[in-house]
Amino acid sequence: MNKKYLILSAFSCLTSMAQEQAPMVLQYNKPATFFEESLPIGNGKMGALIYGGSDDNVIYLNDITLWTGKPVNRNLDADAHKWIPEIRKALFNENYALADSLQLHVQGPNSQYYQPLGTLHIKDLGLGEIKDYQRTLNIDSAIVRDSYKRDGRLITREYFASNPDKLMAIRLRGDINCQIALTAQVPHKVKSTLGQLTMTGHATGDPQESTHFCTMLRVQTDGEMAASDSSLTITKAKEAIIYIVNETSFNGFDKHPVREGANYLEMAANDLWHTQNLSYDEFYARHLADYKAIYDRVKICLNKDRRNPNDLPGAKERRTTDELLLAYTNGNEPTPYLEELYFQFGRYLLISCSRTKNVPANLQGLWAPQLWSPWRGNYTVNINLEENYWPAFVANMAEMAEPLDGFIAGLAANGAYTAKNYYNIGKGWCSSHNSDIWAMTNPVGEKNESPEWSNWNLGGAWLVNTLWERYQFTQDKTYLKNIAYPLMKGAADFCLNWLIENPKQPGELITAPSTSPENEYKNDKGYHGTTCYGGTADLAIIRELFINTIAAGKVLGLKNKEMEQALAKLHPYTIGHMGDLNEWYYDWDDWDFQHRHQSHLIGLYPGNHIVSGQFTVELLKACERSLEIKGDKTTGWSTGWRINLWARLHNAEQAYHIYQKLLTPIAPRGSKKTDWKEWHKGGGTYPNLFDAHPPFQIDGNFGGTAGVCEMLMQSTLNGNKATIELLPACPEQWSEGAVSGLCARGGFEVSFEWKGRKVRSCSITAKKTGTISLLYNGQQKTVKIKAGQTQNIKTW
Repeated sequence: MNKKYLILSAFSCLTSMAQEQAPMVLQYNKPATFFEESLPIGNGKMGALIYGGSDDNVIYLNDITLWTGKPVNRNLDADAHKWIPEIRKALFNENYALADSLQLHVQGPNSQYYQPLGTLHIKDLGLGEIKDYQRTLNIDSAIVRDSYKRDGRLITREYFASNPDKLMAIRLRGDINCQIALTAQVPHKVKSTLGQLTMTGHATGDPQESTHFCTMLRVQTDGEMAASDSSLTITKAKEAIIYIVNETSFNGFDKHPVREGANYLEMAANDLWHTQNLSYDEFYARHLADYKAIYDRVKICLNKDRRNPNDLPGAKERRTTDELLLAYTNGNEPTPYLEELYFQFGRYLLISCSRTKNVPANLQGLWAPQLWSPWRGNYTVNINLEENYWPAFVANMAEMAEPLDGFIAGLAANGAYTAKNYYNIGKGWCSSHNSDIWAMTNPVGEKNESPEWSNWNLGGAWLVNTLWERYQFTQDKTYLKNIAYPLMKGAADFCLNWLIENPKQPGELITAPSTSPENEYKNDKGYHGTTCYGGTADLAIIRELFINTIAAGKVLGLKNKEMEQALAKLHPYTIGHMGDLNEWYYDWDDWDFQHRHQSHLIGLYPGNHIVSGQFTVELLKACERSLEIKGDKTTGWSTGWRINLWARLHNAEQAYHIYQKLLTPIAPRGSKKTDWKEWHKGGGTYPNLFDAHPPFQIDGNFGGTAGVCEMLMQSTLNGNKATIELLPACPEQWSEGAVSGLCARGGFEVSFEWKGRKVRSCSITAKKTGTISLLYNGQQKTVKIKAGQTQNIKTW
C-alpha cells in the first residue's frame, strides 16, 4: 500500500468516524413526575418543559423576557462611596471584623426574579389501561416525542420550538379526545373562543410597574371542537395540532415595561396569524434546517468500540437514559455514549435558550417551573453567567453568545452610575455579583447580607473577557472595534481607578476592600472573615483584563500606556505553606478547604495568562496543588469548572475523573428515597441530564461541554500566530475517537481522528490567513494557511 493511499485512507476514516456519531437521544419509559425528569425544548426566547403524562400532560411554559421589576434607579445610594475610605482604614489597621461590618453600608437591593410564563394541560379524556409508554428527546433534530397505548390504541405526540417562526408546536395523533387548558402562577386571565385560547397577565407585582404578556394558542383538528370559559375540548379526532406564541412588553433594560413597553398584544396576534401560513410539516422543516445549521457543525465519537450496543437508540433491549446514568456511576459502566450524549446535550441547551437579543441565558437557561426560582433565576456574574458561554466559541456556536453583547452594554450604561455612587469613580463602569434583565449593577445584599458575595464589584471586569474570546475565535476586527473594545476599555478604566497603592508594599497595586467570591478565610489571629485587601481573585481578573485590553488595543492601533504600567505593578501571585496558590493576600487558610469556588485560579482557566509563558512552572504546580486540596467532591457548576482546570494542566486522568463525577446520578428534589434508592444527593446530574448544583443550574451542563473540548483541543493566540494543541488531556478511556468542527483561536476550524491517543489525521479550515504552531503526538509543526482554505495535515 503506497503512502498516498494511506493518507487518503486516514482522512476517509476521519470523515466516516465523524459521521458515525451515534444518534443523540434521551429516552424514558414513563412520564415525568418531577421537574428534573421533564424534557426541555426552546427557540431561544420561548421554552417548555414536557412532562408527558398520559392522563394529564403538564407542560410548563417560559419566556426569557418575563421578569419582575422595572429599570433600575441610577441615583440609588448616591453617597454609599463615603464608606470606602473607612473600610480601607479598618483593613490596613488589620481590623477585619470592623471591615466586614462596614461593608454592609456599601450594599444595594438584590436582583429581580425570573418568572414562569404559564402551564399548559392536555388532558386525555379517553378511558382504558395505559401501556407501552415511551418518551424521547432527539437532540439531533430538536424534537420531543412521546407515545402510549390506551385500551390498545396508539396515541403519539410531538413537540418542538421554532426560532425562525417564533412558535411552539404540538401534534397529537391517534384517537384524540382531550381537553386543552392554559393557566399560570403569575396574575393572569384566560379567554376561550372556538379553536383559540388567549392568556394575558403580568409578572408578579404592581400591574402598572410590571412586564405584561400575551400567550395565544391555536388548534387545528379534523375532529369536533368546543370552547368553555378557559379551555378547549377536542373529540372524535385523529389529529390535532396546537400552536403556541407569546410576546411580552419588555422593550429593553432601560424602558419602563408599561409606559414604554413593546406592543405585545399586537405582536402576539401577528405571531398567531403567521401559524396559518404553513403546514405543521413545513414549520418543522424550517425549524430543523435552522437548528441543524448550528448543531451539525460539531460531531463527536469517543471510542465507539467501548459502546454497549444496548446503550444506543434503536437497540432491541435498549436502556433508558436514567438507567444509563445510574449504571454509569453505581454499576461502573462509564460508556462513551453517555459521555457523548452529555456533551451534545449541552450544545442543544445553549442553542435552545440563548437566541434573544440582549437577553442571555440565565441561571436556569430559560426553563423555570417555579414562581420563585432558586437564586431568583438571575444572572450570577461571579462564575455562572461566564460559564454559560464557555462552550459557545470552541464548540462552534458563536452566535449563541450574541445576546451577551447588548446585555453587557446595558451593564456598562448602568455600571457607570454604580461606579460613581458606590466607589466614587467617575471613569469606566463596573458590575457586581448579581444582575437581572434590567442590567442592574449595584452591589447586592440589602445592607444585611454577607460581604462574601454581596460586596464584589468585578463582575463586569470578568464578563467582558467573553467579548475578547469572540474576537480571538472569529477574528472579526469590526466587532472588536465597535463592540468589544469599548466595553473592555470601560471595565479596565474602572479597575485602573479602583486599584490603590499597597501601603504594606509601596509601588504595588492592590484592591481594597477585596473579597474572593463566596469564600471565607481564617486569618493568623483566628478571625473567620470575608473582607480583605489584595485578594488573588481580584488581581487575577484585573490582570487578565489588562492583558487582553492591551492586546485588543494593539490590534486596533491604540496604546494603553497607563494600563501597561499598572499591569507591571500588580501584586504578584504567591505560593502558600501548603504549596498551593494563595487565595488571600496573606498566607491564610480557607475556612473550608473544599470550598466550591476556585476563583483565584481564573488566570489558569477560563483565563490564559498563567499558561501563556509569562509565569513559572512553580505557579502551575501551585495551581495543581490548590485543586488537590479542593478535592473531588463539589457542586455541578464547580465540577464543570474543575474539568477545564485539570485539562488546562494536561492532567487527562484527573480531568476525566471529574467529568465522571459530573455524571453522578442525582435524585429529583422532593422525591422519596424509597423510590430512588440507588440515586445520590449533592452535585451531579438529574435524570433528564440537567445539572444538579443542587438544585438545577444550567452552567454545569455548559462547563461539562466546554471541558470535553478542553480535553481534546486547546488553543492560544499571540499576535498573528496561533498555537493549537491536539489531545492535550485525552484519557485512556477515549483512546480512539474523532471529532469534527471544533474552533480554535485565530479563526480556525479543526477536525481530527486519533487511535491509541495518537492523532492519525487532521484537517484545518481557516477563516483568516494565518500561521499555526500545531502540537500533536509530542511533535510541533508550523502550518501556514490562507483564508477560506482547508489543509489536511499529515500527522504520522
